[in-house]
Amino acid sequence: MRLSTVRLPNQRGTAAARLEGDELVLLPYSDVGELLASGDDWPERAAAEGGERIPLGTASLAPVIPHPNKIVCLGLNYATHIKEMGRLTPAHPTLFAKYDGSLVGANDNVVMPTVSDKLDWEAELGVVIGHRTRHVTADKALAYVGGYTVVNDVTVRDWQHRTREFLSGKTFESTTPVGPSLVTPDELPRGASGLAISCSVDGHTMQKSNTSDLLFDVASIIAYVSTIITLQPGDLIATGTPGGVGAGRDPKVFLQPGQELVTVVEGVGELRNIVAREEL
Repeated sequence: MRLSTVRLPNQRGTAAARLEGDELVLLPYSDVGELLASGDDWPERAAAEGGERIPLGTASLAPVIPHPNKIVCLGLNYATHIKEMGRLTPAHPTLFAKYDGSLVGANDNVVMPTVSDKLDWEAELGVVIGHRTRHVTADKALAYVGGYTVVNDVTVRDWQHRTREFLSGKTFESTTPVGPSLVTPDELPRGASGLAISCSVDGHTMQKSNTSDLLFDVASIIAYVSTIITLQPGDLIATGTPGGVGAGRDPKVFLQPGQELVTVVEGVGELRNIVAREEL
């Protein structure tokens, strides 16, 4: 099953929707996050309920989870990215966070802030928590996954490196596309392992890897994070990016206004975003 959050016409807000063929079937929830929080039987209700249908081709997609309780991100989780950034292989997951104001939809513009021209791409597999969990072990952690999505952790590099903490470069307004859908685990390999992941800019491939190369896999990430804090339905985890980022190149390359950023995770979906300058 594939679930999206759709912007309704005539300023009617948003609605969760189930993909059926080339149509989205609207569900009686304001977004996918509200659906996941509505009870542990949400998969059954999401599959059975339905109402108005809208063509997928004309739909405006919001971030699949517009307002997660938490957005937990991993840095340094592919060997190729660790090497290009000149870092040591971490013994534990490198965690940082984002705020929901950074999120945009699968086809929305990615905004280049006025204070920087060092905007960089980071293709990532996203994990959406489906059920409340705390202190789960890795062997049981995948039972708490609601689904998978595509994330690009677009980063303002000079602000990221102002301090040892990543946050300031990672959560600029309207920089992180998420979507187009939440894909339930039954449609994918266990733990979403073995999926091709790529990122291109104006048709030029910049990143190309596979989720089987994650240093810390989905189950171990969930187990680790749930040791620290309770994971809630709708929480989003961005699992890290492979090598090929602009800051790791010689010379360095960064995104420019008007460029098209395309992020793909095999079997999960595609983000297609134009870079636009911030309007004050």
